Amino acid sequence: MKRREVKFSLMFRDMWQSSGKYVPRVDQLVKIAPHIVKMGCFARVETNGGGFEQVNLLFGENPNKAVREWTKPFREAGIQTHMLDRGLNGIRMSPVPADVRKLFYKVKKAQGTDIARTFCGLNDLRNIAPSITYAKEAGMISQCSLCITHSPVHTVEYYTNKALELIKMGADEICIKDMAGIGRPVSLGKVVENIKKAHPEIPVSYHGHAGPGFNVASILEVCRGGCDYIDVGMEPLSWGTGHPDVITVQEMLKDAGYDVPEINMDEYMKVRTMIQEFMDDFLGLFIPERNRLMNSLLIKPGLPGGMMGSLMNDLNSNLININKYKVKHNLPEMDQDELLIKLFDEVAYVWPRVGYPPLVTPFSQYVKNLALMNVMQLEKGRERWAFIADDIWDMILGKAGRLPGKLAPEIIEKAKQEGREFFEGDPQDNYPDVLDDYRKLMKEKNWELGQDDEELFEYAMHPAQYEAYKSGKAKTDFLEEVEKLRQASDCRELPKEPKTITVELEGEQYLVTVTFDDKAPAAIVTEDNGEPVAGEGKELLSPLEGNFYLTKNTQETPLKVGDYVKEGDVVCYIEAMKTYNAISSEFEGRITEIVHKPGDAVGEDDVLMKIK
Repeated sequence: MKRREVKFSLMFRDMWQSSGKYVPRVDQLVKIAPHIVKMGCFARVETNGGGFEQVNLLFGENPNKAVREWTKPFREAGIQTHMLDRGLNGIRMSPVPADVRKLFYKVKKAQGTDIARTFCGLNDLRNIAPSITYAKEAGMISQCSLCITHSPVHTVEYYTNKALELIKMGADEICIKDMAGIGRPVSLGKVVENIKKAHPEIPVSYHGHAGPGFNVASILEVCRGGCDYIDVGMEPLSWGTGHPDVITVQEMLKDAGYDVPEINMDEYMKVRTMIQEFMDDFLGLFIPERNRLMNSLLIKPGLPGGMMGSLMNDLNSNLININKYKVKHNLPEMDQDELLIKLFDEVAYVWPRVGYPPLVTPFSQYVKNLALMNVMQLEKGRERWAFIADDIWDMILGKAGRLPGKLAPEIIEKAKQEGREFFEGDPQDNYPDVLDDYRKLMKEKNWELGQDDEELFEYAMHPAQYEAYKSGKAKTDFLEEVEKLRQASDCRELPKEPKTITVELEGEQYLVTVTFDDKAPAAIVTEDNGEPVAGEGKELLSPLEGNFYLTKNTQETPLKVGDYVKEGDVVCYIEAMKTYNAISSEFEGRITEIVHKPGDAVGEDDVLMKIK
């Protein structure tokens, strides 16, 4: 009897982003690609998508160049490339207009990506349907995902019905996306078996993170159900918040009687060594050691591996913030373990009350951010739900799609108190087309639209990051961040004064001024005549730590010194934990000073503006 074949897909992008903040630079990606090919065991490689291109922009690199060069060796070797696509959100955290979504697939296909793995964090099929059409029109394979979680709502029947509907809508493949690794093995096996019984011709992939410990058992069960592709990682970035190592999966499935590819172990070791070299270069500075560990405590909150990669970095700054308050009020300080447990408990409290959204990007961040804000408020003697960002409200109100469960009465009441309206229509209708606006902006700036309109796409998808990339600010900020962390990792006392250093990157030298205090230098905004404005009036303080912005997109007009504002007007935003939090004026008057530049880091209670 012929053994059934099971193929492997290397989650190279997700390996990094489930571990830390960044992915390798394009020069590193091109260096490692031929050795991944020579390993001989991968039918597919995840090359891009999700946060990949934003990370390139944060480096000060062109993401379009990165995708083209990175996908090329795999295409030439006959290995399919796939990318993560967030449906309504494209490859960013917030919803994307339809014309940008449509261009997205044309650009990615032209750049060499074969498969679009599309998901909606709410499993709202209205958000996935356009992606199926756009991907297939562009010549891509449309692989649609079921976002797996464990709740009273998310049953085997629920997921089976969703999969069958997606196939009816035209999906070429189905992915079981177990982003937190909390799907129960037997239940996942039943879902795959149900799909295969109804549609044996449809390929099914399983994507599962290792963190809580179910993952290897889940792989065995989904293969018994008929799964065709298994997503894997490899050392030194397997397990923990990432994926199971390909060696373990291969040996397990071989023993279970499946036809699996052999691994060229000489090349495996070369790839493993290169990954470690990249970590030693700079990427390891952004990978908390705890993310390399398994943790059964993750079962309760259900937080995904992809988000845990950045969570520990976030917690460090939040812990400092909380302890500043505690010291000031003569209260005992908290350690990171205490904060982590409080956060996990609060996620378990918040999640059912906001309708059981599957905890995957961006909704995992929304629920985690809401829980973390609640913890911080409670630790400071305040009430829950005091600070809900606009993006989180959009999820609650239905603007991002239908929530799987019901909202708690306290959330509905808070929405009514704030005059917020619930939305029942198609989420895409909330976001009108914008490409013509960006074409006009690029013409005014003398920026090229790029091959296959790829630069236009990048600007429209990531406006703030793209502008920082074009201005050179992104590269400077990135180099400063790396130098700060290197200094800290060397356990040397940080200098109090700014330090100018020469940094070499990709053969080019850059002069970088690094500041080592925990506050960004104040910048007094000038009038058109260039004269500085002497700031007078009441101080508008930041309610949280993050990055300061006057607008959250190019459609908004930034306020300037001299503008008149009323109490309650939104005057700026603090971007914290990947969401933009609107900051309203607490008083009426004229802006006399804007203390920070867009993108500057601010702490809680830092002065943002002065209004008189």
